[in-house]
Amino acid sequence: MTATGLPARRRLPASDLTRLATIGLRTRKLRAALSALGIAIGVAAIVAVLGLSASSQAGLLAEINQLGTNLLTATDGQSVTGGVVELPTAAPAMIGRIGGVQQVQSIGIVNGASAYRNPHIPTAETNGLTVQAASVGLLEALATGVAQGHYLNAATAREPVAVLGATTARLLGIDRIYPGERIWVGTQWFYVTGILNPAVLASDIDTSVLVGYPAAEKYLSFDGHPSTVYLRAQNERVDAVDNLLAGTANPEDPSGVNISQPSAALVAQADAKGAFDGLFLGLGAVALLVGAVGVANIMIISVLERRSEIGLRRALGATKGHIRTQFLSEAVLLGLLGGVLGVAVGAAATSIYAHTKHWATVIPTDAWAGGIAASLLIGALAGLIPAVRAARLSPTRALWSV
Repeated sequence: MTATGLPARRRLPASDLTRLATIGLRTRKLRAALSALGIAIGVAAIVAVLGLSASSQAGLLAEINQLGTNLLTATDGQSVTGGVVELPTAAPAMIGRIGGVQQVQSIGIVNGASAYRNPHIPTAETNGLTVQAASVGLLEALATGVAQGHYLNAATAREPVAVLGATTARLLGIDRIYPGERIWVGTQWFYVTGILNPAVLASDIDTSVLVGYPAAEKYLSFDGHPSTVYLRAQNERVDAVDNLLAGTANPEDPSGVNISQPSAALVAQADAKGAFDGLFLGLGAVALLVGAVGVANIMIISVLERRSEIGLRRALGATKGHIRTQFLSEAVLLGLLGGVLGVAVGAAATSIYAHTKHWATVIPTDAWAGGIAASLLIGALAGLIPAVRAARLSPTRALWSV
């Protein structure tokens, strides 16, 4: 008793609160699972969207780091009249004299030459393939390699020998290199010695048939002008080389040279990966809202069904605060159950998809922590009104309704 003669207000022990808050979950398992499902779906969607976006960006950035960001290209541009401004034949050699340039390689489009599986294919069915003269050290500059066979060397670059890009080989129906394998290029047979891996930094290589510069000039009437020059610069000199590249590649018409950094497009692609995150996060938020409505509905029904329990506990001395805390804690536990389940499902979905794409699995802290926090908040908000209504029930009215 207190000094005023009133009984002291007692706090509900944590052990008793846990037992009372889980009564509804333990006695109505299916109902609890279904009401938590809405929250679980919303949290899973949020975790999966953020996780997949982070994993995709991490995978792409790792690929960029592996390929290098110091590759620059100089390509044919356009004149004011719309005509093509060809790079001079000496452009690769001149670019190689720029301070900070480590490696220079080039390709040149062989105009008028097309590639076919055999000479009986109609000439109009080119499949969009191009024939290009290529320098011997091209693959090293592009940080790619050979999937089948061998690339050009100093000897084969002078002979009617071709190497196929990854897409070219598929379109021509060639999946491996057999002895004597050949294709029809221009007006004669060229032997195929290799198939390339996809060239991430130079996608036009994938749809090309590559032959050596000397062979292109001898057998395909190639004029020797490169159409694209690839160069690797020292990392700390990339900007300086970039500023000098156009004027060095074509001193007579620097404005007719297009300069680009292929890795910049990949970085932009990595940034664009999250462009649609907002849409999917919005869908996840809608699912969370639906889950909140479901939890509120279940808690209201629970209060109506358990009026006798509320009345009996009030008659035995439970305060309004005890009843309010019991039902509010039950709603919070229901939200937490959905949140934990949603995080687990979202993380599992992210891990499985990232594994199929050979990415590192990345689950941002904001994703799982935010999902748990959102589920707790939703449970508290959804259970607040039912908890207040339960606390307002008088013992006599609650027992009378039994």
